[in-house]
Amino acid sequence: MSEDIAHLFFEGELIELLTCAHQFGIVRYAANREASIKDVVEAIGVPPTEVYAIRMNGKEYDFSLQLSPDARITFLPARLTSDYPVDVTRTTLLRPALKELRFLVDENVARLALLLRAFGFDAAYHRTWNDEYIAELAAREGRVVLSRDRGLLKRGAVEHGRLIRSQVADEQLQEVLKHFKMPNRVRAFSRCFRCNVITEPVDKAEIKHLLEPKTRARYHTFRRCPTCKRVYWRGVHYERLMARFVSLGINMRRFM
Repeated sequence: MSEDIAHLFFEGELIELLTCAHQFGIVRYAANREASIKDVVEAIGVPPTEVYAIRMNGKEYDFSLQLSPDARITFLPARLTSDYPVDVTRTTLLRPALKELRFLVDENVARLALLLRAFGFDAAYHRTWNDEYIAELAAREGRVVLSRDRGLLKRGAVEHGRLIRSQVADEQLQEVLKHFKMPNRVRAFSRCFRCNVITEPVDKAEIKHLLEPKTRARYHTFRRCPTCKRVYWRGVHYERLMARFVSLGINMRRFM
């Protein structure tokens, strides 16, 4: 019956996430049972992490809104709201604030973790972590989950996340840098690629015996990971990464 149908309007990049029949983002959904909007959104393919505004009759609602017959509800992605780029340290109707922007990277976008660490971001990752553990860890440590796995982002414990669209690591990095508001204190090349901890300045004399002759002669400023003791300096690897980031159109001065 027509009075048992709700009309759901998905806008912007949410349309491409729909897995049900729709017409230009408009979904006719049977409202013949009690269901929260969060359950409905998940059922038709959209991870709740991708929704940044729920509007009905000129008012904003959270995910607990109950679907009702003849309702007309609009869903907006981040870029069509005033909260873009997304500031995760700000409380919204849909999500609590996090203390800071920290990431948790899934195995299916593993290379993204290293690129984020190169920029100085706290990007937790381990290839053995399963979805259950990732969701629990994200909730416990207040992290933003980055993944191409919709199932992971639909888990109840995951409040902050981003469904990564591209399969190319460089494009994934651009996507994250564009989507989230960047904190001022992040500094590129300040974090260990392997351990994800902030490196510390180290006197050249302490690690001189670890360096190749050409490195000893050419470089004089070094940093060391306090966990794995790996030594970093601005050599060829640094120069290649810098050139790679610049080629992506990233203003590196913002992160130095």
